[in-house]
Amino acid sequence: MRRLAFVIVVCWTVGCQRQVDTPVGSSENWTSFVTDFEESYFKANPSFAVFQGRHEFDGKLPDWTAVGIKKWVAELRTWRDKATAFDASSLDDKQKFEREYLVAVANRDLFWLDTADWPFKNPRYYADSLDPNVYVAREYAPPAERLKAYTAYARAVPVAVEQIKANLRTPLPRPYLDIGKLTFGGFADYYQKDVPGIFSSVSDPALQADFRAANEAAIRAMRDMDKWLDSQRPKATEAFAMGADLFSKMLKETELVDVSLDELERVGRADLERNVEALRKACAEYAPGKTILECINKASAIKPEGGTVEAARRQLDELKAFVAEKQVVTIPGPEQARVEESPPYQRYNFAYIDIPGPYEKGLPSIYYVAPPDPSWSKAEQLAYIPGRSDLLFTSVHEVWPGHFLQFLHSNRSHSKFGEIFVGYAFAEGWAHYAEEMMWDSGLGNGDPETHIGQLQNALLRNARYLSAIGLHARGMTTQASERLFREETYQDSATARQQAARGTFDPAYLNYTLGKLMIRKLRDDWTASRGGKAGWKQFHDAFLSYGGPPVPLVRKAMMGTDAGPLF
Repeated sequence: MRRLAFVIVVCWTVGCQRQVDTPVGSSENWTSFVTDFEESYFKANPSFAVFQGRHEFDGKLPDWTAVGIKKWVAELRTWRDKATAFDASSLDDKQKFEREYLVAVANRDLFWLDTADWPFKNPRYYADSLDPNVYVAREYAPPAERLKAYTAYARAVPVAVEQIKANLRTPLPRPYLDIGKLTFGGFADYYQKDVPGIFSSVSDPALQADFRAANEAAIRAMRDMDKWLDSQRPKATEAFAMGADLFSKMLKETELVDVSLDELERVGRADLERNVEALRKACAEYAPGKTILECINKASAIKPEGGTVEAARRQLDELKAFVAEKQVVTIPGPEQARVEESPPYQRYNFAYIDIPGPYEKGLPSIYYVAPPDPSWSKAEQLAYIPGRSDLLFTSVHEVWPGHFLQFLHSNRSHSKFGEIFVGYAFAEGWAHYAEEMMWDSGLGNGDPETHIGQLQNALLRNARYLSAIGLHARGMTTQASERLFREETYQDSATARQQAARGTFDPAYLNYTLGKLMIRKLRDDWTASRGGKAGWKQFHDAFLSYGGPPVPLVRKAMMGTDAGPLF
């Protein structure tokens, strides 16, 4: 998926069975094999294909029946097994790497589809495939053509909703009901309140009539889904935890991280303590005599001038100039990112970016920021709006040199496979790594308020890391997770509540800090013989050239067979 906020969540969906021919051991046959896998994946995952820019799949949704899911799982296993059996002696080094990459993608999807059983447990699983924003906000074609595509999509929504209701096993955990209502109810609101105005410029009455009929049916379907979720509330449970064994398997099969939970927890706790100590030092300079919380409140009270959207727009120009001046990493193209307010169904997190896929040409990316929930108290709404330095590092994370720049590189990867499949820990790890790296490169010229903004973002991700392990492997409650966010990482109460809830349905949101720590260790090891900090730009360009595979694969490729520890 090109959209990255939470979630960067990958679009794992389903399709029809397809015969996979046994590959013959040759370089040319490997190239054909990869192309066939990609096309099979697009047919099974049409929403994912559309986000990559393959608009012949416009308007289509996956087959989410239990039979359809079972067929795609079987096909995906076949692709994986054929890739594993491919004669490696016929492949060059890049192709051998690509083979490991393809197997990792298949194993990742199989974990969520089959091992974790996510389509049958988690309503949020379906959200990204259902997102219509690609037709509404991505100007890949004239409005009339996109209206036709949206109309086809809207016609498919009622069938998809019935499949989802049939799949979800009740009783559902309460937090899953909450996120499901935010998602599906948010879709209904978006269809009803936003989409008609966006396509109002289309003057063809027949197109508009088709659109209205399909859109009204989609609205009804989403309202029905919202009511169905409400009807499940009396039976709701708190049984969201994966359990320690499944959580460990998730890390191994989705990110190739085979490390004990005790060691992972130790590493995450150490990073939190390192960031808290840095915060103490910054606060001693910025607000001497004040507590850390008072210091953060002082920085947070300096709100972005003109609102978050306008301030973020100004920040992007400043950040791009800094990246170019300091030669932090190569800017490989002229593309720019816009800043807009998030649509209602994506407001479970403050910010994310929608980046056109590798098959699109000349389209802008959109960096979305969410307003506070109007149902919150006025004090919570004000606290939710980030301080200007906090917002600065959100802009670093999402655009320069975070997600946006990373995808400028991945969209120019030497491998089309690397352009298409970008993983969670790679993408979120890079974006989070970029925050601290930019501070270390001189962003803010040592200003303590700026440093506090960077550390607020780091501590938020530290709390996610420890909450993910706690919620899913240590018996942590959502209330205890909220306290961790508030008391140990100094987040406001609304953010703490929101983030604790996210940890229940997004157990992989530890990947921000997990990826950052692996990238930082790889950077230090790789540049140790290449001039240390003087070699950072070379490292960044080399790292980003791989596309978006699991970070341990990149470590092995960059460090050789004796890759050493991940952390």
